[in-house]
Amino acid sequence: MRKILTDFQDKDPRNCLMIWVALRTGARAQEVLNIQRADLNPYDESIFIRGLKGSNDREIPVHSDLFSRLHRFAENQGGTSVFPISYNRLYQVWEMYRPVPKKFHALRHTFAIELYQKTKDLRLVQVALGHRNITNTMVYADYVYSQQELRKLIL
Repeated sequence: MRKILTDFQDKDPRNCLMIWVALRTGARAQEVLNIQRADLNPYDESIFIRGLKGSNDREIPVHSDLFSRLHRFAENQGGTSVFPISYNRLYQVWEMYRPVPKKFHALRHTFAIELYQKTKDLRLVQVALGHRNITNTMVYADYVYSQQELRKLIL
């Protein structure tokens, strides 16, 4: 996925940025679409994500390069929305770019698994995803733990 996005980010900046934002923040599809220009914090290079489905709002720092590209893109947009497209259009874009037949939500899972693998901090993953209940987050620890144990035993 990262290779595809890197290869196309100059030719198709909006669509690649939407996918990068989801991959680097763990935001749900509608959360990505709800991002406003005012949600971009240049001082901290972070994005304010308004939680959906009863989840908490959160501010997620992103890599400087991604933030710069996103901020430049947002500044050139008319209106307040960074990605003024419909949910259905986002899914059409996702179907063009996805390397395997997975749902857009898989980007959120990838973010969570990678964050847990780096930190081994379930509470941090909970905050980053905006989960109100830690039980929703525990699935990532179980997944990472079982995958690592299987590797040790099988490989």
